[in-house]
Amino acid sequence: MSFRTPLTRRTLLGATLGATGLLIAGCSEPAASFTGIDITGADYATGFSLTDHNGQPRTLADFKGKLVVLFFGFTQCPDVCPTTMSELAEAKRLLGADGERLQGLFVSIDPERDTPEIMKQYMASFDPSFLALYAAPDQLPELAKSYKMYYKKVDGPTPTSYTMDHSAGSYVYDTQGRIRLYHRYGSGAPALAGDLKKLLAS
Repeated sequence: MSFRTPLTRRTLLGATLGATGLLIAGCSEPAASFTGIDITGADYATGFSLTDHNGQPRTLADFKGKLVVLFFGFTQCPDVCPTTMSELAEAKRLLGADGERLQGLFVSIDPERDTPEIMKQYMASFDPSFLALYAAPDQLPELAKSYKMYYKKVDGPTPTSYTMDHSAGSYVYDTQGRIRLYHRYGSGAPALAGDLKKLLAS
């Protein structure tokens, strides 16, 4: 003798809705998954008003239509800064033709030593399209605060041989000038390039 478990109307309806939900979910576009930290909609790192190494005033609006990767550092940095800028240049290369849609920005946290000429030469050693930006010493603390960026002068054996401790991540903006990602130091050029490709495709 066989037994059938009766299916109530409510059970059948639930099964039908569940299958429909799976079908709809299967047809929807998955959200982009980034290697960097997604900070879309953050109330910090929303923009700047600075001067580039050519003496030209700059804001995010100047780069609309391009992805922007911004990093805070100083030209006498022995390791973190040159590594980050080299990885950014490599990420641009990995983008191929889309590399022209990337703008690298380097914001100096050492206005005492980083003159426009020094910063221009520094950028040229990585990519001539990259721009260094600077703020007046009295404006830098507020700028750093608006980016939740830490920096501190560390005295050396002589007044001019000091170094700088600082946060070591990069801020990534989409082509509309909206803050989207924070990339930690050491993520690597392929990971950054992958995220930039996703932003260009979105």
